[in-house]
Order: sequence, then structure tokens, then C-alpha cells
Amino acid sequence: MEEINELIEQRIKKVSDLKEMGIKPYGDPFEASDHASELQNKYAEITKEALESERITCSLAGRIMTMRDFGKAAFAHIQDSSGKIQIYLKRDVLGEKHNLLKKLDIGDIIGIKGRLFRTRTNELTVEVENLSLLTKSIRPLPEKWHGLKDIETRYRQRYIDLIVNPEVRENFAKRSIIIRAVRDFLEARGFIEVETPMMHQIPGGATAKPFKTYHNALGIDLYLRIAPELYLKRLLVGGYERVYELNRNFRNEGISTRHNPEFSMLEFYIAYRDYNFLMSLTEELFSYAAMKAVGSLKIPYGDTEIDLTPPWPRIPMIEALEKNGVPSEVFTGVEKAKSWAQANKIDIPNGSSMGKILDEIFKEKVEPFLIQPTFIIDHPVELSPLAKRKADNPALVERFELFISAREIANAFSELNDPFDQRERFLEQVRAKEAGDDEAHEMDEDFIRALEIGMPPAAGEGIGIDRLVMLLTNSHSIRDVVLFPQLKPEK
Repeated sequence: MEEINELIEQRIKKVSDLKEMGIKPYGDPFEASDHASELQNKYAEITKEALESERITCSLAGRIMTMRDFGKAAFAHIQDSSGKIQIYLKRDVLGEKHNLLKKLDIGDIIGIKGRLFRTRTNELTVEVENLSLLTKSIRPLPEKWHGLKDIETRYRQRYIDLIVNPEVRENFAKRSIIIRAVRDFLEARGFIEVETPMMHQIPGGATAKPFKTYHNALGIDLYLRIAPELYLKRLLVGGYERVYELNRNFRNEGISTRHNPEFSMLEFYIAYRDYNFLMSLTEELFSYAAMKAVGSLKIPYGDTEIDLTPPWPRIPMIEALEKNGVPSEVFTGVEKAKSWAQANKIDIPNGSSMGKILDEIFKEKVEPFLIQPTFIIDHPVELSPLAKRKADNPALVERFELFISAREIANAFSELNDPFDQRERFLEQVRAKEAGDDEAHEMDEDFIRALEIGMPPAAGEGIGIDRLVMLLTNSHSIRDVVLFPQLKPEK
């Protein structure tokens, strides 16, 4: 720390020196007509002799990442948004700007104009003929560690992480490609993008604990959105048939490699279809996004290869439990299910319904083994207060969860559009909340009123964008795909 403070003091002194020299340490706009990677690609095959004869000029702006000063000349690498390129700074070529060279440090942002040539080692290089200081860096970059490795610092100071770890920038650029692919895919199929409120009077659309706030002008409590579902289904009532929202959701839950309290979700709804239609559509969507982002349906993920080639298995939840060693007696009653779970060291919250117990067992006994894409279908009705019952088994609903690499990545169902059944489901959720389940739904009378107007048969789905990006960038923590993840306060 003492060494860092000394370096900062030296750089602050250089700021004063620059001002005395009449040079702005935080300069003016600079028009860069070129980018490092474009030059590297465009002139990859051109020979040293050809560069000498053609005298190709360029202008770039970027951050100094390395510097070797040899007295009368210096070599440096600058990095822009596309990559790095070497530059050559010769004092007699720079003329009056040669004094500026003495004040440059790694981390400074400069603008350069010059001509391309190749060094004796054949590296494409810019001989700088005009040099401008655009921003003086006061804090040194962690170059002595050859890039920032400390995980906590990487997430907390993402700006440094992006500078010194190029693969991090590439992952976030790929995130943008994935989101654009999602939009293109849906809009090509007639979906329109909409925006719904992020502050709700009644938290709904998912079973989760909300964040609570207070609206001073209205004098009421509000909740940050846990899901946009109920508003999107109101739009189906209003006459839209295909809608989607790329939304930010907020859930007051634990932080882990899979969970961030603020996260990105895609939700989309389509009238006159059911969950079977959505399974096929989901296979197409994931395949499309993978080809755009990775160029293949076979995705490296850790030590495995995920094969996204459709079709994917569709396994009823009860069948999946049985295949993973859960005996049939577990499904005969709450007490037997709870007893078996406790005997197998699976924690069951007090007052849990049969569906909740089976869900806890599923998380322990099945989910860790769902590596390749798998649809788990037909869940207990208690787990799905907004889903339509199966006609041949009213204890189950027409729902699927998509699992890839042992984590849920999508959730969908045929939507419940019966206002009488929906009211009773909400009442059951209210009773669960009164019994201590702080993730249960509340009664939403306006949503019931919308259903009484009439919502067409429909199917809806939510896809975790962060988890999709994790999959397609071979990232194993959600913090690696969220630019600024939530962290404990810095000490």
C-alpha cells in the first residue's frame, strides 16, 4: 500500500508539471479514425517492405498498457475497445511533444497519429508523429500481477477488471449479442416488446420475497418487481397476442454463484398456445442464440460439452424423482413424504404442502444430475398458482422447467385463465403467507378482474438471461456475467 501511495503522489506531481507546461492533463476530444484490431486484421499479411513504401497513416486513441523507455525512444502498447497495438515514440520525430513523453505512465489515455511499420520482430507498429494526452491516470493499474486476479476486487472495481482482463470485455460483448439475438428471434415471430411497471402495489408473478419501499407522494408501500407476469397477462386481456419484456427483477434472497438480488429476465406470452408449443419454441430460441454467440450447438461448459441440438428430453417431475431413487410411497401423502425427506437429511420448512416437499426433494435428488438440456414437466399444483391444471390429473399443472448444467434456466406453463380457479389459488397462497411462507402470493383483485373480462388460452415463459449468458460464455458464477453484482459494503 505504501508503494501504491508513493506512485500516486508521483503521478499527482506530474499533473501539476503538465499544467505548468501548458498541457491539459484531461484533454480535449480526439477523432480516432482507426481501431487496433481493425489495423491488425487489415494489414496482417502486408510485408515490412510494402508498409515502408506505401506509408500508411492512421489515428487511434487508447490506454497505455505497457511502456519501455530507451531514452531517445520508447515502445508502448495502447489498448482501445477492440484490442492492443504497439506504438513507437521517437523523441526527434515528436518534436515539441517530446517533453510530454517524460510525463506518460501506464494507464494514461492518449491519442496518436502516425504511420504503420513492422519492427525487426515483425510486429505491426505505429510510429507516432503526433501525440495528445487525453486523460492522466492517477492510480496505477495492477500490471505487476499480470492482470487483476483477486475475485472480490474484480467484481467491486469492474472498471479495472475490464481494462486488464480482455476476456471479461469479450464476455460482456457476447452478452449484448445474446440479448440482441433474443429480440431478433421473437420479433421475427410477431412478438412486440413492451414495458411494465417496476414498482408494484402487490408483489406477484412469482414465489419470492420482495424488496419493499415507500412512495412519499402516494403515502403507500410499494414493492420492487419480482416478475412482470401479471401485467403482461393483462396485455393479453387487452388484445395483444404476442408480447415480451426484457426486464430487471428484484428478489430479496441470498447471494450465490447462481443468484443476484437484481437480475435480468426474459418473459414472453403468446395467445392460443400451450406449454407444448413453448417447449419447441424454446429449443429454437436457444439454438438461435447459441449460433449467434458461439457459432455451434455444442457448447463447452467446464469439463463437459452441452449439446443444444433439439429435441430435448421431456420428463414428468414424478417420473424424474422415481428414476433418481425416490420410492413410490413418498407420493402417497404429506407425512410419508416429509418423513422420507427428513430421513434423507433434506430440510423441509414447517407447514410445507405436498408439492413443496417434492420440490425440496427434487432439488437434492434430481437437479444436480440434469446436465444436458432437459424439460421437467407437469408439476404439483401447489407449486404453480398461476398455471393451468392438467385435464387428466388436476393435482398437476401444465408446466415445465428447463434445466441445463444442473440449474434451472427457464420456467413456463399453460396460463390459468379461469378467474374462479385463480381466485381460489390466490386464497390458498394467502393462507400459506399467514402460516409463515413469506414467498407466497398475495391476493390481486385487479388481476382477477382482468381475468373476468376474459383472457384467451395462452402460454407464457420466463428465461433467466444471466443464466443463459453464463451457459454461452462458459461462466460459472452469475457475478461473471453481471457488470456490477451486488456485494457487501466495502470495509
